[in-house]
Amino acid sequence: MKLISNKALREFAGIHPDADEPLQAWRRLVERGSFQTFAELRATFASVDKVGDRYVFNIGGNKYRLIASMAFSAQMVWVKAVLTHADYDKGAWK
Repeated sequence: MKLISNKALREFAGIHPDADEPLQAWRRLVERGSFQTFAELRATFASVDKVGDRYVFNIGGNKYRLIASMAFSAQMVWVKAVLTHADYDKGAWK
């Protein structure tokens, strides 16, 4: 799949340096993958959830959450937000 921008990942890692490696590992898996369905995505990312039209990934042992939009037919991914688990729980991202 094509990740539209790595900017959100880099910016978040600038604030939370321990998130850099898990975020880049997520990026590499996404870019190497070719997912056609949520089931195929979940085969690679066991903890991914679908919330509305977004996909929520647990990153760094559930310390962080990455929220993305995915177009399976176009093979494109847009990172909408990267949050700490505490910020995710506040729900302002919805």
